Amino acid sequence: MIQNFADWLIYQACGLERATRLSEALNFFVYDTLKILLLLFLISTAMGIVNAYFPIERLRHFLTSHRLYGLQYLLASLFGAITPFCSCSSIPLFIGFVKGGIPLGVTFAYLITSPLINEVAVAMFAGSFGWSVTGIYVLSGILLGSIGGFVLGKMRLERHLSPWVVQIQQLSAQHNEEWEAEHLRFAERLPTIVRDAWGIVRGVLPYVVIGIAIGAFMHGYIPEGFFEQYLSREHWYAVPLSVILAVPMYANAAGIVPIVEVFVAKGIPLGTAIAFMMSVVGLSLPEATMLKKAMTWRLILIFFSTVALFIILSGFLFNAIL
Repeated sequence: MIQNFADWLIYQACGLERATRLSEALNFFVYDTLKILLLLFLISTAMGIVNAYFPIERLRHFLTSHRLYGLQYLLASLFGAITPFCSCSSIPLFIGFVKGGIPLGVTFAYLITSPLINEVAVAMFAGSFGWSVTGIYVLSGILLGSIGGFVLGKMRLERHLSPWVVQIQQLSAQHNEEWEAEHLRFAERLPTIVRDAWGIVRGVLPYVVIGIAIGAFMHGYIPEGFFEQYLSREHWYAVPLSVILAVPMYANAAGIVPIVEVFVAKGIPLGTAIAFMMSVVGLSLPEATMLKKAMTWRLILIFFSTVALFIILSGFLFNAIL
């Protein structure tokens, strides 16, 4: 429905021709902005309901006080693998996790894996490269999220969350205490939950618009073959360079798989192409812009650097075994 509205607005109401760079960029901007804002509102409302009725304090206490031997990071990565979100669409659920007080390393494990793996991309990847390569890719994505979340969790980076995140955490706890004291029913709690969800949407709106605008420009104006000359097999630095060059771009995993297929067909090593794909979908500039509302720039830099390092290592590993 959102895509139909974006098509109508750009191609009929505005009268722009299809398949031009401007129209494609504007269509991408309208669709992704509406989709992410709606997703953010719905997830924030759902998390508000969960926080109101689910004993989130017990879950947080369980995750922080028990020795789970890394299982919590693996479960978060598996959950990320089954949620069909791109990097920017994963952020609303990430904010919901942080709002509920879930440990930051666990939320990072989800945020890393969610854009890398989804059922559409897996099906396309299998059709292009076979199930054995697809299995290795899926496993590496889950391990990347689990290990990355574990490493980031051990850094104890909570102090680098933005004051806005701390504020919504405190506000959520305050509402829960008031509701429990007054024994309010669901119908009486719902207006406050919806109002808080709308407040979250308003808080991140400028960052969403700026981030998607950057992504729309990259989507519409950077040609697919722009980077191919730098990623050929004879360059030892191709893997790290592919990660660096991919960050300004923005696409979901399903959208980048055909580009990876073209890269491989033109002689680019599969590991280099996969490292490029992981960086495009997991370390995009629009994602960093949106995360700025929830994190300081220092935390964003630590997050991006850690994930980039693991992607580079996995790219070299792919090239060695495939």
